[in-house]
Amino acid sequence: MSPFPAWVEPYAGQQFIAGAWRPGTGEWDVVDFDPWTGEKLTAITVATAAEVDSAYRAAEQAQRDWAVTGPHERRSVLLRAAKVLADREAEVIDAMTAELGATRWRAAHEVALARDFLDEVAQLPLRSEGRVVPSSVDGKENHVTRVPCGTVCVIGPATFPLLLALKPVAAALALGNAVVLKPHQAAPVCGGAVIARLFQEAGLPDGLLSVLTTDVAEVGDALIEHRVPQVVCFTGSEESGRHVAAVAGRNLKRAVLETGGTTSLLVLDDADLDQAADAAVFSRFLDAGRLCMSASRILVDAAVLEPFTEKFLARVTALRAGDPRDPGVQVGPLMAARDAERLDADVRAAVAAGARLLVGGARAGNLVPPTVLTDVPADAALLRREIFGPVVVVRGVAGEDEAVRVANATPSGLSGAVFTRDIRRGLRVAQRIESGVVHVNDATLADEPLVPFGSEKRSGLGRLNGEAMVDAFTTAKWISVRHGHGTYPL
Repeated sequence: MSPFPAWVEPYAGQQFIAGAWRPGTGEWDVVDFDPWTGEKLTAITVATAAEVDSAYRAAEQAQRDWAVTGPHERRSVLLRAAKVLADREAEVIDAMTAELGATRWRAAHEVALARDFLDEVAQLPLRSEGRVVPSSVDGKENHVTRVPCGTVCVIGPATFPLLLALKPVAAALALGNAVVLKPHQAAPVCGGAVIARLFQEAGLPDGLLSVLTTDVAEVGDALIEHRVPQVVCFTGSEESGRHVAAVAGRNLKRAVLETGGTTSLLVLDDADLDQAADAAVFSRFLDAGRLCMSASRILVDAAVLEPFTEKFLARVTALRAGDPRDPGVQVGPLMAARDAERLDADVRAAVAAGARLLVGGARAGNLVPPTVLTDVPADAALLRREIFGPVVVVRGVAGEDEAVRVANATPSGLSGAVFTRDIRRGLRVAQRIESGVVHVNDATLADEPLVPFGSEKRSGLGRLNGEAMVDAFTTAKWISVRHGHGTYPL
């Protein structure tokens, strides 16, 4: 029996190009595995550069009519897609558990967020407004409107692949663009085929959305360099994001990037320690610590380090790790053996160099148990790069200033959190943390449809959500009107 929903399973191994499902014509396959069982779920023959060209040409043609389609009609398509997702929620959760190794509560959380975003994005067609700007020339008026960019390339991630690909796809479509989506090779169904089916069932006109499973080894930079797309929206690693930005820049295309990084959760000396411990567990171990906003470092004022650590460890040791299909499991496997192997090696290397292991154990296949370290040497690999798994470092700091200094001593800046009973103090510290998002007395993991979400430093470029979607996927157009006969110097 296939782990994928009946409404997706027949298409799981195919490409979706201009409204038609068909096999890719490349010379090799992307093989999709269950991270827990190792079972082969499906194989997808990769799309070629010729198929990339077909998708973009269809998008260019379909987008012309879509751009002048009434906003209420575009809104209706988005609302129908949200209804399809609501109707298929249980099936999508099953697919996530199989393909992503996501626990059932984690999968349900992602689907709920995706539904919220679809509901909100459906209002974007009604919010794109123009304005009249005064002119310095008598008898002239200036109209500034927002128009679609044209076609948007979305490159999705392996983690939270439905939500993080659906957000830009839906927003770009709502604002009158066409989209070509390339899902991550580890999540071609939940991050690709499911999205195609949502919009296909919602009645999106053919050509406006294509979903291509492929790889740089097959198509090179064709997805970015092709003349049609004007915006590239990428979520993934910093290394890949740098490449995407460089190629987009050479071709004078707009790049919207989210590339993760190192996130700190600060516990000040006047924090509610129970609240901070609860939030810290959620901030690190949701989705086995594979999220870009996951707190990899917990910086605790030395005055409360011992009682906080005791409370935190009690919660961590109570977590159940194992088969994501078990409703009682809270931490599932990583998606690839190489990720589990590297993380396990980093932990062992840190311990060998002097770090203390407070909680944790040996990995079993792709499963890395919830792990807490302290006294980690400053040059350890765990502190030099993003920790992509259920491992966290607890570090004592000598007060607020040192906490901020350590939090900022990283090239990344996506999310953060600070815990204190003094809200004014929390706001002051939050302003000092160099990241695009900071939460006071809340987890580092949060995403809401209406607030701008994005990064500082090397964690990305641009913003998404709310009105930032309009900035990302439309462009300003100036139309002037001259009343009467103008006079000119020539």
